[in-house]
Amino acid sequence: MQSRVVQMVEENKDPLVVPRTNGITRALPQRLLHLLMLFLFLCFTFSVASIYMIKYFGFHSIVPTIKPSILPCIEEESKNLESWINPPSNLLHTMSDKELLWRASMVPRVKKYPFKRVPKIAFMFLTKGPLPLAPIWERFFKGHQGFYSIYIHSLPSFEADFPASSVFYKRQVPSQVTEWGKMSMCDAERRLLANALLDISNEWFVLLSESCIPLYNFNVIYKYISQSKHSFVGAFDDPGPYGRGRYDENMLPEVNISQWRKGSQWFEMSRKLALFIVEDTKFYPKFAEFCRPACYVDEHYFPTMLTIQASNLLANRSITWVDWSRGGAHPATFGKSDITEEFMKRMLAGPNCTYNDRNTSMCYLFARKFAPSALEPLFLLAPKYLGF
Repeated sequence: MQSRVVQMVEENKDPLVVPRTNGITRALPQRLLHLLMLFLFLCFTFSVASIYMIKYFGFHSIVPTIKPSILPCIEEESKNLESWINPPSNLLHTMSDKELLWRASMVPRVKKYPFKRVPKIAFMFLTKGPLPLAPIWERFFKGHQGFYSIYIHSLPSFEADFPASSVFYKRQVPSQVTEWGKMSMCDAERRLLANALLDISNEWFVLLSESCIPLYNFNVIYKYISQSKHSFVGAFDDPGPYGRGRYDENMLPEVNISQWRKGSQWFEMSRKLALFIVEDTKFYPKFAEFCRPACYVDEHYFPTMLTIQASNLLANRSITWVDWSRGGAHPATFGKSDITEEFMKRMLAGPNCTYNDRNTSMCYLFARKFAPSALEPLFLLAPKYLGF
């Protein structure tokens, strides 16, 4: 009896288990199918939503944190030759004088330019504030874009208000206070040269004041400067009390008295000479310490240093006309009543001089000093006598 019961239990055991196992096997594929369909539906929904957001908001709206981190790399890699040879778009930088002079002293070792370089004249205005004779200069520069650059060093407190159409618009460089006859004046000139050297197309550099005017039209002046074999820096040996009499023996051994020179503050020089000035660390400390009033450093520093380093490149004369006939520590200043046709003829006549080893009567390209009141008669007489 027991064996029969056991047999019945054993016979009934498998049928009870087998049907349960087959049910689980059939349920699993259905559940996986449901999960797969749900996953595909979510993927489709996310894709549609992504396309919608890209279309209406742009990719940067979805990943706003990626753009700032990768954009500088993209911009850095996209630089080409033009980014190195184009002049600075904004002259107001944050470099210190030390940083500026170092940056400006960089020179390409390969002399041949890999692009078409049009050499320009850098007109550098050393002023206290406004340019009262600006209308004359505007007329002078008109139609000659690409052949000149303009730089203005004024008092730091001065805010220029030139219109956007003016050639002087946004042409101020970072400046500092300057004092006549002191090293701060030479610092301002070095600052102008250094800023102008940042434009690799500037080949010649002319220092002017707010009281200067051009004596010829742009084409004449450009040709005169560009074809000259020399730079127009005044540098002569004055044996009198206002020349060698200002020499200090503490200048030795860098400068001995036979090398001491004097010259006009207003110059024109080549890029090579401008580089000598901005990179100088040998002569600057000596002049800063041992040439103080009554030694006027702006009359001696550049003429002496350039005579020592490149005397063969100097014309030893200035191309800026001034009138010392009235006497005093400063040249004459001319106002409205002084500007007549006779005055213009006398100013343009001038003495003879040497140009490219030949005698010429064309010795001055600029003139000073003119008061603001002289603007109207100068503007009227310029077409007849100055050629513009």
